[in-house]
Amino acid sequence: MATTAEATTQENDKIILAAKYFVKKNQEDSKGLDALKLQKLLYYTKAWGLVFNKGEEIFPDEFQAWIHGPANPKVYQTFKGFDFKAPHPEYADINFDTFSPKEKEVLDMIWNIYGKFDGKYLELLTHEEEPWLNARQDLDADSASQNVISGESMRTFYERRFKETSGTT
Repeated sequence: MATTAEATTQENDKIILAAKYFVKKNQEDSKGLDALKLQKLLYYTKAWGLVFNKGEEIFPDEFQAWIHGPANPKVYQTFKGFDFKAPHPEYADINFDTFSPKEKEVLDMIWNIYGKFDGKYLELLTHEEEPWLNARQDLDADSASQNVISGESMRTFYERRFKETSGTT
């Protein structure tokens, strides 16, 4: 159980707040959520947020190129042992107004696009994308890594992907 100080810190920690937003969305939509999927949703939130918010980060936290795809250690520690299947009525009362309307739009977009996939599929998807691959460098598939996936590589890759799929140049 979090202390009052820890709870206040978590309320002001945007990556943890974004994670709780996805837990709440899953309770509403029942698309399924686990720790692996949560990590990938947050990664895509950061990446696509950089594209759609013109380089402004939704949260400053970095992602590392772990074996199972992009992961944030703080999120891992916070949600380690978390029961994603249990109801969490306390999340219904969380004030998500910390996020701007543009940021909420990105969160909802990520949930609507990627939320329908399971964590293993999202893991495989990130394993085919340049930011994770470049951060992994020449590591074996089963080698642990704390290499940071740069925000710039994320922005550049997903911006290019957006331009390719939307037909803009």
